[in-house]
Amino acid sequence: MKHYRSFAAAAVLVATLGAASSASADDLIKMTLGQRGNWDTAICHLGEKAGIFKKHGIALELIYTSGSGETLQPVISGSVDMGFAVGTQGAMAAFAKGAPIKIVGAEATGAADYWYAKNPAIKTLKDANGHTIAFSTNGSSTNSVVRAFIDEYKLTAKPQATGNPSATLTAVMTDQVDVGWAAPPFGLKEMDEGKIHLIAKATDAAMVRGQTIRVVVANNEFVTKKRELLERFMKAYRESIDYMYSGNPQVLADFAEFNKITPELAKRVRDEFFPKSLIDPDKVVGIDSLMAEAVTLKFIPAPLTKEQLADLIQIPPRK
Repeated sequence: MKHYRSFAAAAVLVATLGAASSASADDLIKMTLGQRGNWDTAICHLGEKAGIFKKHGIALELIYTSGSGETLQPVISGSVDMGFAVGTQGAMAAFAKGAPIKIVGAEATGAADYWYAKNPAIKTLKDANGHTIAFSTNGSSTNSVVRAFIDEYKLTAKPQATGNPSATLTAVMTDQVDVGWAAPPFGLKEMDEGKIHLIAKATDAAMVRGQTIRVVVANNEFVTKKRELLERFMKAYRESIDYMYSGNPQVLADFAEFNKITPELAKRVRDEFFPKSLIDPDKVVGIDSLMAEAVTLKFIPAPLTKEQLADLIQIPPRK
């Protein structure tokens, strides 16, 4: 049995997890996922719809959050087994402080996230000086990108946490924040209608290009005590990604239904914004530059040692 929930704050999310149950005889994995509706966070949903996880004897409980901070905390506390789309630097920071987590997969290498404005005077990042600029939650990849924008472009913009893309769009349209953030398909309709316009992509920040900016994390106890289940999950997860790029039209139909968009827009989201390499889980890329930037941005006090990295990053190999 699968359960879908969204919570405004991690505290509320954690408090309600114990009420969930599954009647399935399959092995249950509880997980938090940032940003419901993104292509890269829909892997488990689409794989489950296709029966892939069931084939591997796995049942999923999917709990959606508004960003990395809300996604990570239940994993740290052990309320859930895994967390998806956690900012890599946020995961490093938590690990450096002693959080019982491991990185068990890459979630996004590069990014399809973008920043936009309603105000016609804000055409580029430079025009954001003196204005507010959105990110999802503290410790998220969008938080890191915004801080990189400010550092690289010497901006005087003020970062503001706005939650998920839907809440962010509302904040922009009601003038609560000047520059919003989104990931396809969010905002594309409004952009096509001329209500908002693109001012920057995540890849405009040098830190994003060629780096794994979001990861899959798991609680230490799940990794050590349920290793076989984790390995079985990763096999199904990889198979789900292959299915998403197989050309089967059912994938796009299911994603379109999930987001209440057309299959044509679903195809545009996948083909224009999410090359398969972006969601390859097998390797965390650009780790040295990620650590250096994490130090600069004060996520961690010093780069992690080789021994610490070996302890943190434990991606089950393909079999």
